[in-house]
Amino acid sequence: MSKIKSHSGAAKRFKRTANGFKHKQSHTSHILTKKSTKRKRHLRSMKQIAHSDKALIVRMLPYI
Repeated sequence: MSKIKSHSGAAKRFKRTANGFKHKQSHTSHILTKKSTKRKRHLRSMKQIAHSDKALIVRMLPYI
């Protein structure tokens, strides 16, 4: 049987960790002047996905 293709958009956005998946925060690309330094600093880090979204991402990324 042939292999299942990974969703290319999801492959670019999510990385596998030991406990699930991590993703980059949104709201960091433009209109940064009105956002505080603290807010921008906290948006820099990668966050874990919600537990409810894990099954959907595993389905999109079967071999990762």
